[in-house]
Amino acid sequence: MSPRPSTPASFSNPARSSPLTAIIAHAAPAAGAVRVLLAVLVVAIAAAPAGTEAKQRARRPAGAPAASAATAGIAASYADRAEVRTFVAGMVQRHGFIESELLELFSSVQRNDEALRLTAPPPPEFKRSWTAYRSRFLDPLRIREGLRFWREQELWLELAAQRFGVPPEIVVAIIGVETLYGRISGDFRVLDVLTTLAFDAPRRADYFRGELEQYLLFSRESALDVFSVRGSYAGAIGLPQFMPGSIRRFAVDLDGDGDVELRSDPADAIGSVASFLAAHGWRSGEPVRFEMRFDSETRLAPLVDAGIRPQFTIAELAAYGISSNEPVSPDMPLALIDLPNGDAAPSYYLGAQNFFAITRYNRSSFYAMAVYELARRLAALR
Repeated sequence: MSPRPSTPASFSNPARSSPLTAIIAHAAPAAGAVRVLLAVLVVAIAAAPAGTEAKQRARRPAGAPAASAATAGIAASYADRAEVRTFVAGMVQRHGFIESELLELFSSVQRNDEALRLTAPPPPEFKRSWTAYRSRFLDPLRIREGLRFWREQELWLELAAQRFGVPPEIVVAIIGVETLYGRISGDFRVLDVLTTLAFDAPRRADYFRGELEQYLLFSRESALDVFSVRGSYAGAIGLPQFMPGSIRRFAVDLDGDGDVELRSDPADAIGSVASFLAAHGWRSGEPVRFEMRFDSETRLAPLVDAGIRPQFTIAELAAYGISSNEPVSPDMPLALIDLPNGDAAPSYYLGAQNFFAITRYNRSSFYAMAVYELARRLAALR
C-alpha cells in the first residue's frame, strides 16, 4: 500500500488550514474524534499547484502546449466562473461540502490543455485500423509482462475468478492493455484534468462533471489529498484505470487488509476488474466471440447499424447470410462486430454477452477485441 503522511503538508498560508481538512471535519459522516483527527492529518492540499505534467509514455504525444487559462480567453481562476460556482453549490446541497473551502480548492486548479487535446475526437480524415490497433497490444513486451504478472499474482487471480466468475486471463489482459501492469498509469493531476474536462471540454462535459463530483467524494471518504492523485488524461486512476465513479461503485478490497488501493495493490486491482465485469453482465463459462462466415458484405449493414448489444440468435443471423465457424447455443444472443481496417476490408466477428461486458469497461469494439486476443494468447502460453 502507498504510505500516507503522518503530518499534514503545509498550505500556501501556514495560518490557514487546508480546504479539504475543513471539508472532512465538517461534512464527513461522524465517526468519532479519531476519524476527524485522521482526516485532518492526511488531507492537505499542496503548497503550490503542480507544474507541467510529465509526458505519459505511449499515450501522450510530445510538444503539447502548456496549460493557460489566459490564452484560452476564460476566467483566470475556476473559482471565479459561474458554472463552477453552480457546481460547488450543488456539492454543498447534496453532500454537505463547505462552499468557501471548495471555492478555495478550485482557485488552485490548473487548466490542462493537453487533456482537452487528447480527449478530442480524431480528425474526419482519420481511418481506424483494427490491424494497427491490435499490433499495439499484442506486442512481445506486453505478453512477457502479462505472463510474469499472472505468475506473481496467481493467488489473487484465482480468488477473483472464484468470487466473480471472470477468468484470470481476461483480468490480466485488461490490466495489460490499460497500463502495461502499472508501467503506464498516467502522470496527469486528476483534479486538474477532471475540472478542465468538466468545464472546458466541448463534449461530454456532463459526464466529467459527474466524475469530478465522484472524485471529490472519493477523496473525502479515503482521506486523500485531492491534488496528490495522478492518472490518465481523462482522470482514470491506478493499475486498472478506474474512473472515480467506478472506484466508488465497483472497487473491492480483495486482499482483506481494510483498504481499497488501486494505485499500488495488484490484489485490489485484480478484484476490482473482476467485480466490474461481473456487475456489467459477465457470464461465467460462456464464450466471448465467435469466428463467422457471411455470404455478402452488403447484407450486413442492418446488423452493423443495430450496434454491439447482443440481440440476435444464430438462426436470426442466418437470414442475413451469416453462420458461425464454431458451435453456438441456439438461444445465445449475439451481435455483429465490425472492425474497420482503413482502406482494407473490415474484420467481422460475432460478439456474445461477455464481449459486450468488456465494452462496458471501455466502450470500443477495438478495445474489447484486443483484450480478448491478448487474453487468448496469454492463456495459450500458460
